[in-house]
Amino acid sequence: QVQLVESGGGLAQAGGSLRLSCVASGSDFSINAMGWYRQAPGQQRGLVARITDRGRTNYGDSQKGRFPISLDDAKKTVYLQMNSLELEDTAIYYCNADVEFCSGYYCSGTEYWGQGTQVTVSS
Repeated sequence: QVQLVESGGGLAQAGGSLRLSCVASGSDFSINAMGWYRQAPGQQRGLVARITDRGRTNYGDSQKGRFPISLDDAKKTVYLQMNSLELEDTAIYYCNADVEFCSGYYCSGTEYWGQGTQVTVSS
């Protein structure tokens, strides 16, 4: 079992910045990829950014290069630096982790979600 704990959300002004963090904890697992998704009221959850353990990234269209993602694999922590915030960035941001459990030569992959952290951008 893996737990994801998010932090760094809150209230920010348009044009400002926030930094989200998500720590994955548990036993005997490795990170394949971690990422951030967001869901605004009345909308579907969508990708913000995702990074693999090899540093390969992909980004959702909504963030337009404003939200670089990084991963500290040793700490099992993913960061999302949110710059030039816009009112439309207001949403609940969810951390996602694609992890692997291995026992001997047998490995299995599982996906986990955090509980979400609210980001509110005001004018």
